[in-house]
Amino acid sequence: MSATLEATKLAAFNDSIRQGLPQIVADLRSRLGAKLVAYIADVTETRAVRSWVEGDRTPAPNTQRRLRLAFQVATLIDRSEGDGVAATWFQGMNPQLGDRSPARVLHEDRSDEAMAQVLAAAKGFVGA
Repeated sequence: MSATLEATKLAAFNDSIRQGLPQIVADLRSRLGAKLVAYIADVTETRAVRSWVEGDRTPAPNTQRRLRLAFQVATLIDRSEGDGVAATWFQGMNPQLGDRSPARVLHEDRSDEAMAQVLAAAKGFVGA
């Protein structure tokens, strides 16, 4: 693994921890679109996404963890592969995830194991 890719992985992780949730959701909304962010977070309306960005509401702790993971993955993929690739990756059927999309895995399964599988699939995608 190249030193550049290792630095990108670490930077994506650090950014996911250091940034406030409103910033993270705003970035995800910009990269993935409000509908996909709402789907990953398992909320029915994009209004919730907007209220998280504006700081009017705070999602449940498990939802926050999924959003931070989605941000880490989107950052890793876009920095490694180019802007816009993460949105497509989140929606595509992934053989490492049983031919389910990463967004669907995060939407349907809130476990630590599911989040670890999505992160591992992202690292595999970028060659980490």
